[in-house]
Amino acid sequence: MPFTYPKNEKLKSKKTIELLFSEGQSVSKYPLRLVYVENSIENEELIKFGVSVSKKYFKNAVDRNRLKRILRECYRLNKDVFSESIDKPMAMMFFYQSKEVLSYQEINEKTIQLFQKFIEKIKE
Repeated sequence: MPFTYPKNEKLKSKKTIELLFSEGQSVSKYPLRLVYVENSIENEELIKFGVSVSKKYFKNAVDRNRLKRILRECYRLNKDVFSESIDKPMAMMFFYQSKEVLSYQEINEKTIQLFQKFIEKIKE
């Protein structure tokens, strides 16, 4: 699997995002949270993925954007961990939920742990 994050994999549909917040399930590995829902609205891609960093914790856009870049990069490099175990279309969103800024290595480790926890939960 190529390590890419193409445009058609990005979560942009307002309907899908609303569905995520109303019916989505979540998995957490501090300071990350992954909210996911089976995606029945758009079926062209197996995974639709988005990233969010709270304005409550990071007032400066520079800080939020840096964390979002790091989260997208962690997803891009580690999506092969869970993409084989997904058989139906899913929409998911990644949240950073802490005031403290972790290093890239720490966030990457937490991402891998979170994806493994996600795999266990969807196999139930």
